[in-house]
Amino acid sequence: MRLSLILLFFLAACSQPEPQRLATPPTLLAVGAQLVQVDTSYSFTEGPAVDAAGNVYFTDQPNDRIMKWSTDGDISTFMQPAGRANGLFFDADGNLLACADENNQLWSISMDQEVTVLVNDFEGKRLNGPNDLWIDSKGGIYFSDPFYKRPYWSHEEKEIEEERLYYLSPDRESIRVVADGFVRPNGLIGTPDGSTLYVADIGDKKTYKFTINDDASLSERTLFTEMGSDGMTLDTAGNVYLTGPGVTVFNPAGEQIEHIEVPERWTANVTFGGADRKTLFVTAMKGVYTMEMNLAGARF
Repeated sequence: MRLSLILLFFLAACSQPEPQRLATPPTLLAVGAQLVQVDTSYSFTEGPAVDAAGNVYFTDQPNDRIMKWSTDGDISTFMQPAGRANGLFFDADGNLLACADENNQLWSISMDQEVTVLVNDFEGKRLNGPNDLWIDSKGGIYFSDPFYKRPYWSHEEKEIEEERLYYLSPDRESIRVVADGFVRPNGLIGTPDGSTLYVADIGDKKTYKFTINDDASLSERTLFTEMGSDGMTLDTAGNVYLTGPGVTVFNPAGEQIEHIEVPERWTANVTFGGADRKTLFVTAMKGVYTMEMNLAGARF
């Protein structure tokens, strides 16, 4: 009898399902990934933007040109001169929007290199210098307007004292201030669902997140991290990639989860390119770099 009971207990224990194991979240970097130096023939690289095919366009602002890195790794000049373009972003129609710093404007550039000036001023005053931008699903454009005195400008002073964040309506007819109170706003990016906008105040070494309302206004300004950024991007998990000394990655809760060293004094901007959007493309001073990732970039 005792032996039978022991056997029954043994069989019951063996029949119990194994405890469910939680899946380990994937690391950000692909196995064996290394930062690859693609090219170092520039004066200062900025503003990477990915097109529908995964090609990345970026700027070499001091040399007044927009470059194209194709998915097969080739680099060519897309446009020169290019209005001293800085930040770039593609709209839903495949036009390349550019913060054209030469005359403090916002441009739309067709793939035939036809330029349309979208924003020339605000309430009759010259903008400080549109720097970075993000387009929402309605086609409206958020852009930052810090003041960086350029050697190619003829003017020395601001016409607009505040350095703010603006929104250009989807019909491109009206522009309004949606956030102010920054020291020097710079990089920005929104989530694909259109609910959240991240804005870096590089002058105050902080990055904030805002709730995007139905009317495109911003509310619930919240400190995301005590780090500013020149440019930024998101991956499909909602992680936020900030730049400056290398690339620093934060999860959606604002916790640092990765840092990628870049062998340049300053890392200006970052995006995801390649056919599968798993190639991290980094612009840094005189060079551009790539690194293969496990996660793809968010699609906007």
